[in-house]
Amino acid sequence: MTGKANIRSGLARLIGAAGGVSIVAALVLSAPGAMAQDKKATTKEKAPAAAPAAAAAPAGEQVMWVKLCEKAQVLTKDKDGKDVPAEKGICLTHHERLDGNTGMVLVSAAIRQVEGAEKQHLMVMVPLGMALQPGLRASVYSKELWDKAQKNEKVDDAKLSPMKLNFTLCHPAGCTAEIELTADILAQLKANAGLMVFSINGNGQVIAFPVPLSGFATAIDGKPADNALYMNERRKLMEQIAQRQQVAFEEYKKQQEAEAAKGGKAATPAAAATGSVDKKK
Repeated sequence: MTGKANIRSGLARLIGAAGGVSIVAALVLSAPGAMAQDKKATTKEKAPAAAPAAAAAPAGEQVMWVKLCEKAQVLTKDKDGKDVPAEKGICLTHHERLDGNTGMVLVSAAIRQVEGAEKQHLMVMVPLGMALQPGLRASVYSKELWDKAQKNEKVDDAKLSPMKLNFTLCHPAGCTAEIELTADILAQLKANAGLMVFSINGNGQVIAFPVPLSGFATAIDGKPADNALYMNERRKLMEQIAQRQQVAFEEYKKQQEAEAAKGGKAATPAAAATGSVDKKK
């Protein structure tokens, strides 16, 4: 799948279903490597029981906040309540963190804006394997609290205003949860340093997914990025990740060959010893 196809596919899914504005979201602005879902490959940090906000950030490649816009067909309601197709401008201001070895999306966050829609939505995608019923819990962190979280220091929960995001869709790249973007939430996102997202995995552990807000205000208030330039830069990033995969695979092959060679040498003396015994007989 090409980068252009990825962006069109992602935007299409974001605007895809009933009503056109309260649609189920899927943050799949990702490369083919991200679609090869492997829960073991994701980097997840268990938050300390005393201070769940203090979990360290997962390692990986960061694609900082960027606004991408495109015209797309959506379903709207006519005066009789019937679904009718209409072309609308769709903008997605998003950030994602990729696994530096596989290209898999570790966490992705986005603001979805649909032309003519009264409401906007904050969406967050996390890897598969999270408990769906609790949804996601997220809190906006000031610079002081964000710095503490990055150092794995205890954060005072009393200074946080958690919000709940409900899961709306799961797909091969992960599961997406969303919440209506109120003016208050938007103002908090613009004025603070980070968004810490918490989920519960299948083992009942709290997993923290940090989303830095550096550059968010500039991106969402600014002009859309050049799609062609963005796709080219993202293609370069995925090529770098693919090269790492190739290097890792070649290293693995060498190790396997070395181990096989050792095994062969070890067997030869044994065989020789057996033959020697046979001759004595």
